Amino acid sequence: MYRQLLRCKIHRATVTESNLEYEGSMTIDEELMDRAGILPYEMVMVSNLNNGERFSTYALPGTRGKGEIILNGPTARKGVTGDMIIIFCYEFFNDDEAKRHVPKVIQVDERNAIRLTEPA
Repeated sequence: MYRQLLRCKIHRATVTESNLEYEGSMTIDEELMDRAGILPYEMVMVSNLNNGERFSTYALPGTRGKGEIILNGPTARKGVTGDMIIIFCYEFFNDDEAKRHVPKVIQVDERNAIRLTEPA
């Protein structure tokens, strides 16, 4: 049997832009994606702490080190600049892997700079 568990999350990131005219997805600073282990075009779940919205989309890499967290296309309706969000990625693990698994948690400050990375 396989269980779906949290693989990683970027915790309390700040939305830097909402771009309704973009075709869709979410732009995330490439450094944050690398540290969390999120690949381009990978599905992410997002929870908006300001308005309670929860949605899924796919991740696109933004400019490395710039702190970009951009809601694009329809996701721009789920939050605005300044909103605080949590970005989650899940993975399927067999029972043995699940028992040993510890998710990677990337904590960021108000500029989306990495504060603390918990061991994976």
